Amino acid sequence: MQNNNKNNKGRNKNPLNFLPYIIVALFLALMFFNNPLATSQTQQLDYAAFNKLVETGDIKTADVVVDYNTIKVSGTYESKGAEYTYFTTIPNTENNTENFMEKLSAKGVAINVADANQSSLFTTIITSVLPLVAFAIIGIILVNKIGGASGNKQAFDFSKSRARLEDNIKVRFADVAGCDEEKEEMAEIIDYLKSPRKFAQMGARIPKGILLVGSPGTGKTLLAKAVAGEANVPFYSISGSDFVEMFVGVGASRVRDMFAKAKKTAPCMIFIDEIDAVGRQRGAGMGGGHDEREQTLNQMLVEMDGMADNNGVVVIAATNRPDVLDPALLRPGRFDRQITVSLPDLKGREAILKVHARNKKLDQDVDLEALARRTPGFSGADLENVLNEAAILSVRENKEIISLKQVDEAIDRVMMGPAKKSRTYDEHTKKLVAYHEAGHAIVGLNLPDGAIVQKVTIIPRGNAGGYNLITPRKERILNSRKELIDTITSYMGGRSAEELFFDDITTGASGDIQAATRIAKDMVTTYGMSELGPIQYDNGNGTVFLGRDYNSPANASSQVAYEIDTEVRKIIDYCHDYAKRIIKAHKDDLVKIAEALIANETLTAEEIQDVLDNKLVVKDGKLVRVEKEEPKQEKVETVEDNKPIVAKKTVKKTVKKETKKTTKK
Repeated sequence: MQNNNKNNKGRNKNPLNFLPYIIVALFLALMFFNNPLATSQTQQLDYAAFNKLVETGDIKTADVVVDYNTIKVSGTYESKGAEYTYFTTIPNTENNTENFMEKLSAKGVAINVADANQSSLFTTIITSVLPLVAFAIIGIILVNKIGGASGNKQAFDFSKSRARLEDNIKVRFADVAGCDEEKEEMAEIIDYLKSPRKFAQMGARIPKGILLVGSPGTGKTLLAKAVAGEANVPFYSISGSDFVEMFVGVGASRVRDMFAKAKKTAPCMIFIDEIDAVGRQRGAGMGGGHDEREQTLNQMLVEMDGMADNNGVVVIAATNRPDVLDPALLRPGRFDRQITVSLPDLKGREAILKVHARNKKLDQDVDLEALARRTPGFSGADLENVLNEAAILSVRENKEIISLKQVDEAIDRVMMGPAKKSRTYDEHTKKLVAYHEAGHAIVGLNLPDGAIVQKVTIIPRGNAGGYNLITPRKERILNSRKELIDTITSYMGGRSAEELFFDDITTGASGDIQAATRIAKDMVTTYGMSELGPIQYDNGNGTVFLGRDYNSPANASSQVAYEIDTEVRKIIDYCHDYAKRIIKAHKDDLVKIAEALIANETLTAEEIQDVLDNKLVVKDGKLVRVEKEEPKQEKVETVEDNKPIVAKKTVKKTVKKETKKTTKK
């Protein structure tokens, strides 16, 4: 697309493209300047007015052109001290010609008689031939633009590759953070592109294709560009959807053309983004196959098979749906290596934030490590979006630097959307939402394996009336059954608080119930964490259009399905009761957090702890901090050797106690 735009710009700058317009402008100019009526001082006179001027002697000059039927006269005359030009036509008769010439001669008019045939030759060419030439040129250009030569050229270019060639890639590994292991896997590709002979001498075969798999926004495209930038080789970039057209055979032709161009510029890289658009499983699903897509995939398989070992062309593809790809595409010899680009961990998120904070003016109170702890599950694109939103908010508020306030708001906007400031609560609804969110917070704070509450708010965002920002205590690869139980219990905290404090339930817990049910069902059907034992009952037949059979038999009988529902209900009921017990045991703390939320609407983790420690209290509807009172020091009597002694009363009590003990003995 970039090359086509450049070519279009080049064609627009060609001076020959403006030739028809220049010809038409010249034609109009010549017609204008050769027309005796073109100037404002020229007057067309009838025969009577012309004779009157001749009799008064005002005519100064007369250019006479005698034609077969008419006599054309033009010249100048003087009237009231001003000179004008005139033009008139009189019938060509013998009497008119003799009388006309005699009158002009008698008045001393300078007469210039011209040949009619000689004077009209140039005018005839201009007025008759030039318009035809101009219209012919304009017609040819219009035909070419509609469907002539340009249309034929586009027809031939239709089957050409749409891959965009980028020679000067400025992205380097230093610009890619949070995927150190992935960069190590790609490092040998860079070494191979720089010195392929070293691998050939050792007898090693470099992978023909590398498949990058990962969630959206994890940096797969950026990683591929960094490899090309480090190796300093041509980089062909194309999307899987660029191959597929409505005409059968076009995609296969584009694949052939792409590999042919790449072989001419080897060593080079071909990057195919979203390869699942063309690499889906063939001949399966409902409604038949897709001939164009399947032929394109077949041609890609053939081209990768035809690539010689270590020929200097490396194919890198990216997808977030590896489960729908055709098995023939993933076998060794085509995409030999599959690299999973996972979501970044804590260190990775901090490194990504440092990369994206290079051109941001951050305040000193913005701690990137703390920000990374507050954003578990965020991809690299999400983190970049957080800092970008914070910068936009700073500009909106006319700030010179990005403070922690803008970063907090940016995290909320990325997770839940902008705050619904126009949506107002009545007092009862506001209290209910506050107790609901406080229920989540108090359950999370008192679970040994529960998540840490970082922020609680009752400000509406998106479809939620409020939310809790919670982060895991430790980022783990595996989750135990107890951790999953605590997670479900945290989700049930809001509903439990509604039941205990209002003796009623609302629709606000719908999202919590959905998430809790999903985890409980996975525990039973996938993880084997129930009394049904370590058996997988969910075979994932949810996508019939991705190569799965529509009428595949169920993986569980009706009796087992009933037992699965029973086990899921047991888990949910247990977590629900567990959340109620925690709330009843810490009822006073929940009331403190809820009242603080009603007063302040948003509480951070530090403020929640201060509320529980009575350092922040609600007074007159506002959340205020209680100042610490310094303890009063009692005066102590001293002796001469500067050793402190206790007061007399204390001594007496001590003596009495010792006396009693002695008496008992």
